[in-house]
Amino acid sequence: MEVRPNQAARGPAVWMLAVGLTLSYACLYYIFAALILSWEADLGWDRTVLASGPFLSIVIAAALAPFAGRLVDLGKGPEAMVAGAVIGAGALSLLAISHTPAAYLSAWALIGLAQSVALYETCFAFLIRRLGPHARAAIVRVTLVAGFASTLAFPAGATLSASIGWRGAVWVAAAVMAFVLVPLFAIAGRMLRRVEGAPDTREADKGALVRALRSGSFWILAIVLSLVSLNHWMLINYAVPIFVAQGASQPFAVLAASTVGPAQVAGRLVLMRYEARIGTATATRITFLTMVVGTLALFLAGLEPLLIFAFTIIQGGAIGIMTILRPVLISEVMGPAGYGAIAGTIQIPALLAGALAPLLGAVMLDGYGVTGLLGLSLLVLAASIAMLTLLLRRTG
Repeated sequence: MEVRPNQAARGPAVWMLAVGLTLSYACLYYIFAALILSWEADLGWDRTVLASGPFLSIVIAAALAPFAGRLVDLGKGPEAMVAGAVIGAGALSLLAISHTPAAYLSAWALIGLAQSVALYETCFAFLIRRLGPHARAAIVRVTLVAGFASTLAFPAGATLSASIGWRGAVWVAAAVMAFVLVPLFAIAGRMLRRVEGAPDTREADKGALVRALRSGSFWILAIVLSLVSLNHWMLINYAVPIFVAQGASQPFAVLAASTVGPAQVAGRLVLMRYEARIGTATATRITFLTMVVGTLALFLAGLEPLLIFAFTIIQGGAIGIMTILRPVLISEVMGPAGYGAIAGTIQIPALLAGALAPLLGAVMLDGYGVTGLLGLSLLVLAASIAMLTLLLRRTG
């Protein structure tokens, strides 16, 4: 029985994807941060070796993003996500039995393969292909729930590693991928394939990526998304030391940093409330401007530490909203044809920017201090606003 796109966007299949993405991010993305202290204590490896794992996974996921998107364009979105869950289960199993850096890094390489098809981008591409203009409502719901992935991962990782060891915790994550995510993705995909009137763009998809790569709008949008990613991760990776340098105590700084995740969810709730009244372009402009206000608040936190909370709430809310606006903006600027391959390719610079952000942040903090880092943040945001303005003028 077919269902209408507007009904499907708010139906059980979307909520199943939301739960699936929450667990997928907890198991494949946040597991490093959740278990890093246990790994350092048990394995005794250099921190750079441990950190090389997630960096490797991000690079591999970025390299494979266009191919993952192409699978969605070919109508294989659910199959790709199911495959990602299966690969993720195998990768986590290898991680659980790793006793050497080579095995550890091999596991993370496989995790990168799983991430390329089992996280937001593949899910968003599938929703846009099936639901068309109603996809934004579905994406809001998915990210609304998945925003709690870190909230789930950190206490679960701490509790499980304390009771059954970090290897046991990783085995639990592997089991979740195999026995919870595989059926969730399969059933949700089958339900969404019943949506009536889903556009058939197979003919238009041919050559769409090549045409996009020749478009100035493609490269401007890629720069915009990369700058936003660079700014966010440059600040968030060093949030606690920045807050302490601005006069906060360490417990206060940790408490403030912990509000970023809930602020993301709050931002998505606001967008959900006003999704029918505000266009994507306007919402993106407002979001970028609020990021500037957030960084300025962090500048002034040296005078009033409570302004740290203004930064975490604004930055968290803004990046939470951008998670929703990003796929919709790509679709509106580049069109629906070849969306999966185009979205996957356009995300490569943003993913690499996010991976390099901690290094740049460390260089700025060591060389120029918090003032230099926040000054760079304002420059990056000014450049992103200028590029966004240029993009919107080109696209009318």
